[in-house]
Amino acid sequence: MVGCESSGFPKIPPLSVTDAQRAALEGWVRRRTTAQALALRSRIVLECAEGHSIMEVSRRLRVTADTVRTWRRRFLERGLDGLCDDPRPGVPRTITDADVERVIVKTLEETPKNATHWSTRSMAAATPLFIDKVRDVVGLYLDPPEKALVLCVDEKSQIQALDRSQPVLPMMPGVPERRSHDYVRAGTTTLFAALEVATGKVIGSLHRRHRAAEFKKFLAKLDKEVPAGLQVHLILDNYATHTTPDIKKWLLAHPRFHLHFTPTSASWLNLVERWFAELAQKKLKRGVHRSVQALERDIRSWLADWNENPRPFVWTKTADEILDKVTAYCRRISDSGH
Repeated sequence: MVGCESSGFPKIPPLSVTDAQRAALEGWVRRRTTAQALALRSRIVLECAEGHSIMEVSRRLRVTADTVRTWRRRFLERGLDGLCDDPRPGVPRTITDADVERVIVKTLEETPKNATHWSTRSMAAATPLFIDKVRDVVGLYLDPPEKALVLCVDEKSQIQALDRSQPVLPMMPGVPERRSHDYVRAGTTTLFAALEVATGKVIGSLHRRHRAAEFKKFLAKLDKEVPAGLQVHLILDNYATHTTPDIKKWLLAHPRFHLHFTPTSASWLNLVERWFAELAQKKLKRGVHRSVQALERDIRSWLADWNENPRPFVWTKTADEILDKVTAYCRRISDSGH
């Protein structure tokens, strides 16, 4: 909780930051390319979030109390957007984050005509976090920090080794390839993958099980392969294996690793999913594997070939564009009653 202002000023509302907001603010403070004004505003918010009074923050950062009040109030009113005063390119944005939140909550909480509900109230309650996470992840894509590596991480679990009950008949003039739809299942494997956003290179690891223990081994592999002088920013989902006490303990012992979580049910925000789609379409869909070992050899071979000539997936949409589209979609389904 933040302390009161000095005598003569009324009490002020407490200021708190989410994990996603804190990550963004700390990134702005550390990043060399950040404008000094934005870095200062970020420090003001972080100091206030620690519980320091306005006068304490003023003394610590050597700025006037009015400056602290201004940016504290702007953050309370508009979140991270409130700290940015540079005009946006193109047509000015007319939908605020507060507008996005109201529309999504309304869509999720209110019952549409001729239906039971849109979704759960817990999803509606998570809407502000959705907005913060979109801004955090997209910010890493469009403006990555210096001296750092941004990696998109996920697991493709339950990859099945499938042997078709009949041989695949090859393509002939005027006749398409013919495949049986009956399979003999020979087991499964899980591929842990980290896509380097800047280059498209992928660090991969195969495991027969899909637990926090395997994820911890994969983190150790990343720590070994990423040069020691670089900070490591991981974009990943909130799957249970990513947040166990053992994983949190490992992260505390490796402070150069920073986790950035995608919103619930928003795997499309993680670029490694695009790479998994390439793997599935070009290697797994038509593959015939009589054992898990054969499947894993094929995956390792495809991964090595990919890294010989990696292709980065370039993110182009801004956070504002994404949030505006989400808002428009929610309004459309709300108005239609479907």
